[in-house]
Amino acid sequence: MRLKKAQQLKEHASEAIEKLRRLYPDAHCELDFTNPLELLVATILSAQCTDKRVNIVTRDLFKKLRTAADYAAIPQEELEVAIKSTGFFRSKSKSLRSMAQDLVNKFGGKVPASMEELTSLAGVGRKTANVVLGNAFNINAGIVVDTHVRRLAQRLGLTRQEDPEKIESELMKLVPRNDWTNFSHWLIWHGRRCCYAQRPDCAHCGLASICPSFEELSKLATGIEAKKASAAKKPSVPAKRQRKQAA
Repeated sequence: MRLKKAQQLKEHASEAIEKLRRLYPDAHCELDFTNPLELLVATILSAQCTDKRVNIVTRDLFKKLRTAADYAAIPQEELEVAIKSTGFFRSKSKSLRSMAQDLVNKFGGKVPASMEELTSLAGVGRKTANVVLGNAFNINAGIVVDTHVRRLAQRLGLTRQEDPEKIESELMKLVPRNDWTNFSHWLIWHGRRCCYAQRPDCAHCGLASICPSFEELSKLATGIEAKKASAAKKPSVPAKRQRKQAA
């Protein structure tokens, strides 16, 4: 897939943005939170885990742990048990406790509202900081690049980069700053509801008319469905044996 020239790429991105804006007018962060600390914790827990599962876990966790000091003080083993179902619970527990300790020591327990300060916290990278800044503070400091954003940005021909920070840098040049946070939501929602990693639903895609990967992905989806249909028609081994015995 060839990338368009700079001006064409800018126009292509603008068209994609307007289509996404119409497709997902209510797009938002699907992690449940009521304050910046809760969102920071939920985002750390969301690594390699669904938002739905994180929301189930934090429903009880947020009732018990309300301040950064609470997270810093809770025993490692107790926190592990509380978040176990999110996966990688040992490393996540260590990250949460270290992050909370940094909050207490550096910022008096308050979640800071700048990229530099947030990324100074243990276990907090640029993606997590972007989530917190954009959704808890309404600050467009950058564009969240998760697996959905990466996949769709590539499929839409907006980047060829593989590294999340390089992808973010290129997208920030194409997307108006006021839309940075929403742009992530739009791509994430589209990735979760239509442009799946394995079986993209190209037949019902609202971006099909401008997607440079549409033809390729359509063939992929069709091929997968054809294989499934063919497999369903093949008689099982017991059925073959039954026919032989009947003969």
